[in-house]
Amino acid sequence: MEKLSTWLNKVLEHFMKFVNTKTMIAVKDGFLLTMPITLIGSIFLLIANFPISNWDSIMSGIFGAGWAGPLNQVVGSTFDILAIASVLAIAYVYARNEEVDGISSALLALVSFLILTNSFTVVDGVKIGGVIPKGWTGGNGVITSIIVGVVSAKIFTFFIKKNIIFKLPEGVPTGVVNAFSALIPGFVIMAGSMLIHILTHALGGASLTEVIFNVLQTPLQNVSDTLAGGLFITFLMGILFWAGIHGPNIVMGIMGPILTANALSNTAILESGQALVVGENAKVMTIQLIDIFAKFGGQGITIGLVIAALISAKSSRIKEISKVSVVPGLFNINEPVIYGLPIVFNPIMLVPFIVVPLVGVLIPYFAIVSGFMAPFTAVSVPWTTPPIISGFLVSGWRGALVQILIIIASIVIYYPFLKKLDHEYVKEESNN
Repeated sequence: MEKLSTWLNKVLEHFMKFVNTKTMIAVKDGFLLTMPITLIGSIFLLIANFPISNWDSIMSGIFGAGWAGPLNQVVGSTFDILAIASVLAIAYVYARNEEVDGISSALLALVSFLILTNSFTVVDGVKIGGVIPKGWTGGNGVITSIIVGVVSAKIFTFFIKKNIIFKLPEGVPTGVVNAFSALIPGFVIMAGSMLIHILTHALGGASLTEVIFNVLQTPLQNVSDTLAGGLFITFLMGILFWAGIHGPNIVMGIMGPILTANALSNTAILESGQALVVGENAKVMTIQLIDIFAKFGGQGITIGLVIAALISAKSSRIKEISKVSVVPGLFNINEPVIYGLPIVFNPIMLVPFIVVPLVGVLIPYFAIVSGFMAPFTAVSVPWTTPPIISGFLVSGWRGALVQILIIIASIVIYYPFLKKLDHEYVKEESNN
């Protein structure tokens, strides 16, 4: 155990240096700022595509044909601008953390993103200019938005901190000072973006957004959209949390945008009138599969552990901790059992804490691959939504049933390890 702890500490030291860089913090916190629009958009998307049979027929009978049009207008104005929201949020957070003007940084990053993204679309072979095609401002532009947000914010911050700005006399209002301070870094950012635009079109005949999507984002999505990818993401979250570090915050700060893009890709396919077909055009590994099925009840799906403890525990310590943990666990908060049992650095609980979430990936993955559940779209739910309800909202009764199966599996897996820990605690309590 001591050797394992030493090795883990060395690995985690290097890992934490990476995730605590200013860049990664800006990406993670920036995407958190986009959460309100995606969650609210999910409500309208859920209403338009509620997971029960004949929903469209029912609503058409009440509100008439085309009833979902206004709802889809909201959906298109949230999910389809995720890249725009992301580039604004990331550049803002980076500049704010550097204690420079976040608004100017965000606006310059947005302009850079638009320069680097084509301002035309093609309809029936006719090129129409003067537009911002939503095909590149949503999930397909997410990686570009991350890169542009970070790079433009770094350039802006460099010029401001090096005082390479137009200087104004004292007494000038702050808003005016900030506007003039942004002129030189703004010119550099825009001119640099224009040169990149010229270069990518000259060499590849495409915008930087298209190049990054084809060269970087598509491979990343394909790698994440594998069973091995989902298992690795889940394993990493578990081992970090067991070591006392909030693994989901760190790992999903990096992988969340990619998995979200997978879900948005499925939504775009449905909106185009095509059917989602696993193995052809559908993405299986999405943000919902990880958040709603592989870590509901908190990382480790400890709700199964709490249920097992309430049924069989004899130790006073475990009994009290399980009672305290029930209600928070229903809302996916499991810190009481993580730190109270504890699970952190507890060798007995390492194996089930890692294995249960992996089962939480395997069951829904094969449920989708087998055709029992449909691939997930952009419909999401607040992270505190209780299990079974969350499964139903994203995938109907089948999603709820899959979550029930995962809970049963988690109880079975945790039980023998809980009994061993319970036996040790009973001995400790009897000796006191």
